[in-house]
Amino acid sequence: MGSLLGCASTTVDITGDTLKQPICESGSAPLTTAVFWTTRWRPDQKEPALREAAALRGIQEFASKTICLSVTRIERLADGAQPADELQPDRIILITVRELGPKLTIGIPAIVEGGTEVVLDVRVLRASETLANSQTRWWNGGTFVIKGVKSLDHDMSEALTSTLLPKD
Repeated sequence: MGSLLGCASTTVDITGDTLKQPICESGSAPLTTAVFWTTRWRPDQKEPALREAAALRGIQEFASKTICLSVTRIERLADGAQPADELQPDRIILITVRELGPKLTIGIPAIVEGGTEVVLDVRVLRASETLANSQTRWWNGGTFVIKGVKSLDHDMSEALTSTLLPKD
C-alpha cells in the first residue's frame, strides 16, 4: 500500500536539550563526523529488520546530502555499546531509532488519518562536550493519507535534517 489519497503535511516536535545552532553551516569547511546508531523498538514492532535497513539508508542519505559534514563512519552499535574512545572527529552523532513506520488511524475525530512517523533520540558531541541531547517526533501525514513503507528511507533522512539542521 503506497498510495496518497489526501493532503500530507509535516510536523516536527523536538524536545530536550536541542542544538543552539545547526550542527554545521553551508559554505564552511566540512566537519569530520562519526555517526553511531542503534534501535530501541517497542515490544510489538513489526518487521524490525526491514525498518533497520530503512533507517541505515536514511542515515546514509542524510550524510551524503549534508555537504558541511564529512561523515567518515556510520556504524550500528550493539545494544548498550558505546563508541570507541580513540575517535577524534569534530562531531559524533549518536542516534537511537524508536519508531520508523507508517501509521493509520481509523475512527474519530478523522475518518482516516495516516502517514509515517519517525521517533529518534539524538545526541551530538564535540570532544567530551554534549552539544545536544534531544528527542524528535517527525510526522508526515494527514486526513485521508495512506502511506506504506516505501518512503521510510527518505523520512528518516528528513527527520535527521529537521533535528540537526533546523531552519530558523
